Amino acid sequence: MRVLLASTSPARRALLRQAGIEPLTMAPEVDEDAVIHAVESAEGRTLPPDEHVLLLARRKALDVVARLALEDVEFDGLVVGGDSMFELDGRILGKPHEPAVATARWEAMRGRTGVLHSGHSVYRVAPGHAPVEAHAVAHASVTFVDDITDAEIQAYVATGEPLAVAGAFTIDSLGGPFISRVDGDPSTVVGMSLSTLRTLANQLGVVWTDLWNRAPEGPEQP
Repeated sequence: MRVLLASTSPARRALLRQAGIEPLTMAPEVDEDAVIHAVESAEGRTLPPDEHVLLLARRKALDVVARLALEDVEFDGLVVGGDSMFELDGRILGKPHEPAVATARWEAMRGRTGVLHSGHSVYRVAPGHAPVEAHAVAHASVTFVDDITDAEIQAYVATGEPLAVAGAFTIDSLGGPFISRVDGDPSTVVGMSLSTLRTLANQLGVVWTDLWNRAPEGPEQP
């Protein structure tokens, strides 16, 4: 049984690989801004973070499932879609894209705690059967160190790493030393909650260990 990640995110792919799963990957063809705008306009409201990330996670997974029905009718496994947003003081902090925005974010986050919302959509796809979906949102509170200096913020932003990630930070790379605490599944902060994915797989009748298809990486030798 295979796992197809409806994303080309290196962090999400690496997360699954570390958990013993070598995933296939396919980039979903979803205009995220257009999807959110259409739903919010139709309903006359701003979607709260949980609804926002879950809507996009489901649309991404569904797009890939629909393409599989045309391109790979023999696919047997799980399709996984995800989306994340970071919330601080009730404000949603998406991908900053610009260095000045990332710098301002870090100045505001210094010594503070925010919440990472991560939507998950998992489809069980099998030949001759209609796809079946399970979904959930996971949360993790993230606390940033209070003594990060302006020079450190500038150096971190200059690497380009925080520009294209939700909340302008990572925990599994250069941003890790500037995070003092995570409450919740730490993998949520990387991009997906592994414990949530396992629960969803179980709901779809799939045993998590049956998805293992790569040998774990051993410790480096001195």
